[in-house]
Amino acid sequence: MNQQKMNPPGKAVSPKIIGLYFGSFNPVHIGHLVIANYMVEYAELDELWFIVSPQNPHKQKASLLNDHDRLELVQLAIEGDSRFRVSDIEFSLPKPSYTIETLTYLKKRHPGLFFKILMGSDNLENFHKWKNYKIIVDDFGVIVYPRPEFDASQIKQHKNIQIASEAPLMEISSSFIREGLKEGRDMRHFLPPKVWALIDKKGFYRSFPGEPSLAQ
Repeated sequence: MNQQKMNPPGKAVSPKIIGLYFGSFNPVHIGHLVIANYMVEYAELDELWFIVSPQNPHKQKASLLNDHDRLELVQLAIEGDSRFRVSDIEFSLPKPSYTIETLTYLKKRHPGLFFKILMGSDNLENFHKWKNYKIIVDDFGVIVYPRPEFDASQIKQHKNIQIASEAPLMEISSSFIREGLKEGRDMRHFLPPKVWALIDKKGFYRSFPGEPSLAQ
């Protein structure tokens, strides 16, 4: 198609809006995908990127799967869906990872995009403690995913903060899935099929060093 017809001279082109879903995704599960799907379809996002958080070298956890294994699981979970991308951008940034530094880097790398972060309402209480949190709100944007008993009236009105008030409440957690796997339970329907297949094949989360499996 002729590019000139798509973007006539003098006509402003709105930047694509990208939602950034930060998390350890340990492992990624259907609850993550339900939330991501809702945000793309109802929160006026063009795409949603899963930003996989790296292992903090100063706070290593035995239950945290290797960075690249978690990245691969997310890649499998979103495979074939053009609305989603997965990024390992924080793997190469200085530790500890600060959201504002990731946003600043992405803005420089993709100047034609506008980024918003997804945030659970349980994080709002301490949001003012985040590094440069005012810049995150003013220069980027925040989409708040409500948790049970969330009171939206506690949030000051701001043009760059939107509440996904109608989003489905998901109470599935990665820790619940990890515990089930450690106990030898079949957790396949809590996970995307390809994610379950790889976890089952490689025995992820069945046991960790110093944590013997409870499976018989």
